[in-house]
Amino acid sequence: MKKIFVVISFVASLVLSGCSFLQETNNTLEYVNKATEHINNLSNFADQAPQMIQQAALNAEVKTELENQVNSLVNEINEFNQIDAPTIAKDLHQQIVSKNNLILEELQPVIQNGQILVDKLEDTQIFITIKEINTLLNQLQQLGL
Repeated sequence: MKKIFVVISFVASLVLSGCSFLQETNNTLEYVNKATEHINNLSNFADQAPQMIQQAALNAEVKTELENQVNSLVNEINEFNQIDAPTIAKDLHQQIVSKNNLILEELQPVIQNGQILVDKLEDTQIFITIKEINTLLNQLQQLGL
């Protein structure tokens, strides 16, 4: 009877540890997807914003769209920074959060009363910071393998 109990306990512990491993794998894949989407959104902004900055001086609609994109970017960064990354991705997540915080700092003088100061946006280092975040994409994709 004792042997059966020991065997059942051993099998149960194997099953439970397997479930834990599967959960961690699922969490990692979910994180990789969220982080990849976040980096892609930053890249899209960096690709579109320079042209929008030039057009915003002459076109109020473009300026409004640019303001909306910057405000959305700020919200997305704040949301992403709150994600609880899986253990395997903690260091990478912290690197992204550091760059995100740098972007937020760079945007502070650009946003005043919800309005974007277009000329100040053009003078920031935000686009360089986004390119630096882009370099983390390869590391992120390796986690998803």
